[in-house]
Amino acid sequence: MNSLSPRVAVGLFLIVVLAWGINWSVTKQLVQFVPPLWSAAIRSWIALIGLAAILGLSNNLVIPDRRDIPVVLSVALLHMTLFSVLVASGLRFLPASKGVVLGYTTPLWVALAAPLLGKDTLTAPKLAGALLGLIGLVVILNPASIDWTNANVVLGAGMVILAAISWAANIIYIRAHRWIASPLQLLIWQVLVATIVLSVSATIADGLPHVEWSWRLVLLFLYSGLIGTVLAYWAMSMVNKSISALTTSLGTTATPLVGIAGAAILLGEPIDMSLVFAAALIVTGIALATLGDRLLRGQATARG
Repeated sequence: MNSLSPRVAVGLFLIVVLAWGINWSVTKQLVQFVPPLWSAAIRSWIALIGLAAILGLSNNLVIPDRRDIPVVLSVALLHMTLFSVLVASGLRFLPASKGVVLGYTTPLWVALAAPLLGKDTLTAPKLAGALLGLIGLVVILNPASIDWTNANVVLGAGMVILAAISWAANIIYIRAHRWIASPLQLLIWQVLVATIVLSVSATIADGLPHVEWSWRLVLLFLYSGLIGTVLAYWAMSMVNKSISALTTSLGTTATPLVGIAGAAILLGEPIDMSLVFAAALIVTGIALATLGDRLLRGQATARG
């Protein structure tokens, strides 16, 4: 796969941000009809079929090297399984607009946890960014924004935050992994493992699914599986070859903003000022942490 022109790469990147942002509203709707485990499993089956077609046609379907097996399992279990199920479960009780902001606190947990694990250095910009993000988290979890008397709402918020932490753990591991195959080539194997785990877990927990299918539900699943997963991951793999990592990292901070707007348009969710303020703090915090991380890596590269 060759690098793209800057204009095409930016266009694809905008598609990724839109796809991921809107997918939170889609997931919110899916879990109203299908239990979270089966919702994630069905979406994963659709993504698996789509990826098999894309990788087969582009001659990128390869058997993973045994040295790539740990990263396949890490992404499949921590991100595609645990993150997906926790988000889907949390969104049963939480508005999609609040869920997407809480879910995208992931870089803040990476900034805080990586230095504690000896995987990174906590610089001043990263510390400032993490603190801003944590203040934003406090704002969005304040009693005026989250009903602390409703146990389900609190549980939903906790699940989404735990999902963000599980994604952060996955990112920390990925940073240390020495890739043999490309991330896109390994994606289908990650989805395959996640699909098996999700399907078996859903069968054990909920039995066979009893779904009242409709065209709306089919379209929601197709969007989540093909647009929110296959197209977004494929596009991101192409974008990463053509745009700097700093640009993509900062650009993805727009995803929760798209998620908030999407929830307002598609679901009619209100946009209160505390949500906007919290989102601004968290996005700014992520940007600072990302800049600090890139500055540190740049200095390390300069020192050889």
